[in-house]
Amino acid sequence: MGKNGIIKKAMEVGEIGFSKDGGAINWFPGHMAAATRAIRSRLKLSDLVIEVRDARIPFSSANQDLQPQLSAKRRVIALNKKDLANSNVLNLLDLVEFKLKEVISREPTLLVMVVGVPNVGKSALINSIHQIASTRFPLQEKMKRATVGPLPGVTQDISGYKIAHQPSIYVLDTPGVLVPNIPNIEIGLKLALAGSVKDSVVGEDRIVQYLLTVLNTRGTPLHWKHLANPTEKTTQISEDKPGYNPKDLRPKMKKLPDASDLLYVKDLVAEVRHALYVTLSEFGGNIEDENDMECLVEHQFEVLQKVLRIPHKSSEARLMVSKKFLTLFRSGKLGSFVLDDVPES
Repeated sequence: MGKNGIIKKAMEVGEIGFSKDGGAINWFPGHMAAATRAIRSRLKLSDLVIEVRDARIPFSSANQDLQPQLSAKRRVIALNKKDLANSNVLNLLDLVEFKLKEVISREPTLLVMVVGVPNVGKSALINSIHQIASTRFPLQEKMKRATVGPLPGVTQDISGYKIAHQPSIYVLDTPGVLVPNIPNIEIGLKLALAGSVKDSVVGEDRIVQYLLTVLNTRGTPLHWKHLANPTEKTTQISEDKPGYNPKDLRPKMKKLPDASDLLYVKDLVAEVRHALYVTLSEFGGNIEDENDMECLVEHQFEVLQKVLRIPHKSSEARLMVSKKFLTLFRSGKLGSFVLDDVPES
């Protein structure tokens, strides 16, 4: 099947039957309800809000229930996880510094709140602000972590950091919160794929079904055609059951990956990409047909099991395939992706 035969976005892939089987996706435990109430309360006192979103899902990672209040405040929308190099963090901090100085000119004391859905990098951003704050803003004493509260429920998890003394600047780190009811399955699957919803809530199998369907629908594996078959260059790994030595059970210090480890990961990624290219390019069915798509995805699961060297006899083989493939995607090894439909301009 040629590239021209692929319909890039002909359907809402989250709504197709085999991705939809698990039903609606909602994850709103009690601590999120309490944290949402606390965030609403603290928003009234905040001078500046930094709303952190996942750059892969810039629209889906927005908490719609909080948008009316957020839009009424001075706000910076930070698209985090743009790449693995974190070069975007420095640019983001430049923007945050500019906004802080803008507000400081009018406010003797500044309260900044950082909000976002789970796992979008709020804490990482605050840690980065912490690390460079001493060089950007004067702090006369050692920087300490302060706890803001107490507030009802579990809202004591909102933590305060003083990052400057003159003027006084405080940053509030808030728990990641979702909406009580995610509006549709597509958004729920995107949040799960990005790691904002617990894997156990959705199921790794279902998440990977969705991911493979997205890749196939967009024709992404066809862009990996240039990859030669990497299997000849990859070091063969014995499938024999390894022997064990009691000494091996002792705790060992974690060592940094060496060149051979990095080469193995690189070869594994190349094999995975090549396998997906072959399965899609040789696919003889109709990519728009739901049953055909399901057959293709099932075939890709089988091929990935071989490429990822998951034993066929394992009762949890499919789960192991799903976890390994998700790790490659979330770590950026498969490439950069934007899952939301974002205007090119």
